[in-house]
Formats: sequence, structure tokens, C-alpha cells
Amino acid sequence: MAKRALVFVVLLAWCAFLLAGRVWRSHQLTYAFLAWNLFLAVIPAFAGALVVRARTTAVRLMWGIVWLLFLPNAPYIVTDFVHLTPRAPVPLWYDVALLLSCAGTGLLGYSSVADVQDAVTVRFGAAAGWLIAMAALLLSGFGVYLGRFLRWNSWDPIANPAELLNRLGGYGLNPMSHPRTVAVTFIYGVCFALGYAALHVIGTTTMRSR
Repeated sequence: MAKRALVFVVLLAWCAFLLAGRVWRSHQLTYAFLAWNLFLAVIPAFAGALVVRARTTAVRLMWGIVWLLFLPNAPYIVTDFVHLTPRAPVPLWYDVALLLSCAGTGLLGYSSVADVQDAVTVRFGAAAGWLIAMAALLLSGFGVYLGRFLRWNSWDPIANPAELLNRLGGYGLNPMSHPRTVAVTFIYGVCFALGYAALHVIGTTTMRSR
């Protein structure tokens, strides 16, 4: 946990350095929203770690819900590339480096998936662990859709539950009438799931080879 926290601190510091450099050079807050997105992306990493360390089922469930609600924020930053466009006086290559750094830092939220998967595996077996991990990543694809296109936030299930349930009901009853929703959810969800599975296999293979 300490090593992971250190990695997050270093990466967040680098992102802050790049963002501050851009603000200094341009005198504009064009990409200031990345600071907030990074903050939201870090939440599932800590929530996942707390799921592992929880001593009671109730506390574990509470942190699990927080983890699931905020998990889409980890890969969401990847979609911020839609804002990438030449913006003088900052060169385009600098903005690419800024977005890549922030997206890479956000994707460390994958580590929280491994935490929760391990916690579920210990209690219910490997199959259940993988089921939870893949389901959460596929749901993250839907979460990215809700955030990018409908501008929903992770706290809306608590702040506006009725409106959100009404929206979800429409998708669930007739998903084929929402082709963009299905396409974004499927493509991003599968990307997240395949990326996580690949990292998991690589990490497991590396550990076994030592």
C-alpha cells in the first residue's frame, strides 16, 4: 500500500507540474478540469484498498459501493482526449504529454480492481473474483457513457436516485433504442476488461518467473 501511494504521489506531482506549466505559459485554465478528474480517479484506488482492510462485512460492503460508484472515473480521463486540439501558445505535443500523463495516472485505478477481486476471491473463490472484476469493468464502460455524454457524476446515484433510476429503466427495458449507449458501453467496457486481464496475466507471469 505504501509503495502504491508513493507511485500515485509521484505521478500526481508530475501531472500537477505539467498542468502548472501549461497555465503559466498560456495564462489560461483550459485543462484545469484535469485536476478534478485526477482527484476523482484516485478515490476508487483508496476505496479498493479499504475493501481489503475492512474487518466487517458491512464496512466492506460500504467501501465496495464507494469503489464501484467512483471506478469509472479512473479510465474516464482517457476520453479527455476529445478536448485535444492545437491551442497556441502551448504546442500540441505538450498537451499530448499532459493528457497522456493524466490518463496513465487515472488508469492506475486498475489496481483497485485487483484489490477487490482478491478480497472476493478469498471469500467466494476465483470464479466469483473474476466475475466481479469483469462486471465492474463493463459497468465502467456504461459509467463513462453517463459521464461523457449525459454529464452524470459519481454522486448522482445518491443526490438524484429517482432521475437516474428512471434513465436506467429506459435503457434496460429497450436497450436497442439507444444504439450509442450500447456501443459506447460495449466498446469501452471490453477495452477496460481486456486491458485489465492483460495486465493481470502479465503480472502473474512475471511473479511466477521470479
